Amino acid sequence: MTETLATVAPTAPVAPGYDPRLTNADLAPLRKQTWGSYNIVAFWMSDVHSVGGYVTAGSLFALGLAGWQVLAALLIGITIVYFFCNLVAKPSQVTGVPYPVMCRSAFGVRGANIPAVIRGLIAVAWYGIQTFLASAALDVVLVKLFPGLAPYAVVEDYGFLGLSLLGWGSYLLLWVVQACVFWRGMESIRKFIDFCGPAVYVVMFALAGYLIAEAGWSAIDLNLGEVTYTGWASVPVMLGAIALVVSYFSGPMLNFGDFSRYGKTFAAVKRGNLLGLPVNFLLFSLLVVITASLTVPVYGELITDPVATVARIDSTFAIVLGALTFTVATIGINIVANFISPAFDFSHVSPQRISWRAGGMIAAVGSVLITPWNLYSNPEVIHYTLEVLGAFIGPLFGVLIADYYLVRKQLVAVDDLFTMSETGSYWYRKGYNPAAVIATAVGAVVAVVPVLAKGTPGMYTAAQYSWFIGCGVGFALYHLLATRTRWAVRGVPA
Repeated sequence: MTETLATVAPTAPVAPGYDPRLTNADLAPLRKQTWGSYNIVAFWMSDVHSVGGYVTAGSLFALGLAGWQVLAALLIGITIVYFFCNLVAKPSQVTGVPYPVMCRSAFGVRGANIPAVIRGLIAVAWYGIQTFLASAALDVVLVKLFPGLAPYAVVEDYGFLGLSLLGWGSYLLLWVVQACVFWRGMESIRKFIDFCGPAVYVVMFALAGYLIAEAGWSAIDLNLGEVTYTGWASVPVMLGAIALVVSYFSGPMLNFGDFSRYGKTFAAVKRGNLLGLPVNFLLFSLLVVITASLTVPVYGELITDPVATVARIDSTFAIVLGALTFTVATIGINIVANFISPAFDFSHVSPQRISWRAGGMIAAVGSVLITPWNLYSNPEVIHYTLEVLGAFIGPLFGVLIADYYLVRKQLVAVDDLFTMSETGSYWYRKGYNPAAVIATAVGAVVAVVPVLAKGTPGMYTAAQYSWFIGCGVGFALYHLLATRTRWAVRGVPA
């Protein structure tokens, strides 16, 4: 098969010659791409507007920086995310294939299972974490409506594996609800996320308005804690905040191709990214800090959990509406970021045995087994989790980008992505590309060492940049190996 411009792929029919070991109806190139800019904006809203997004944004304002410094770090960080998302979006948008299939270009038709499994396992961890955060919001609603359930929310009295009996009930209920939404397919998911993101804005503005009415405009303070870093001393902290923002989005950023493949045009995807990332994220962050800062004069203490803030309002209706909205929003991010990804990833491992739906259910079951409430228990654990995940995601991102833009020069033989023929462009060595595998392994090891050795002088600071380290090493090493060594990729444009 010959190397062709990938821009013709979205309209190409699924060829009958595609190897069944590499394809099924979910992995094959799309015949029709229907998502517009709003659908991409709604995707990012669902990704940002969650309890996890609220807590993460709030934690940045408590780093000891001035409010304007945090906002500057947020703007820089989210702009980096925006730029990288555009890079990773294009390959899948022009070919119409999901992330794991696109990885066959760099890793080989068999080797692509390596990034697929890594990304899938990471998504399982995040799926469990987000389900737990949503279940915690639901606990608030249940206790408010049925006070007799309060004792069952105490882990010490009624707990198992670190989660209360009520928590288990809420977790499993949301587990089933998410599975039902996912099972209905991508069109139902699109409609669901189109609703989730905007719904949270309604509640956020209402909550901010209520607190402003209680405390007054003058009580708003963009500093959630004491400003302890000024001048040049604040620069490393700001850089750390920037890195944390990128790490937070590193998961959905890596497999954004799973969604950009549905975009009508690449221009529509870029426009959606612009509105959904820099514009939306900054507005949401401002609402977070305004709301959190007003909890001090109104309730006498700083509350960085939106559900806990809503629970203090003296109105059952407001509490139920607010908590349920954040619950629904967190379900939204979970489905788009952590259900769809492993669905494609695990299906990719064995397309004929594991359907897209079966892949998603594997992720759902795994999310319970890892007891996610123990992974997201405090800010220190949050940051550690993000750094470890970033160390493994970074190299995968770097290799994919280097292969598509520098090595392949944006040319993809789409049909060759689905053949096991030894003459195919992506057969490499028995279906694996040694250059990509080595670059990923080295990048991950180099990036994760500072995270695991934080006690060593200098390593704590380096750990904050695990994603950047892994991405940079993977990118540079792959480009070197794929162009100037015995593992050089053959048949690429000059």
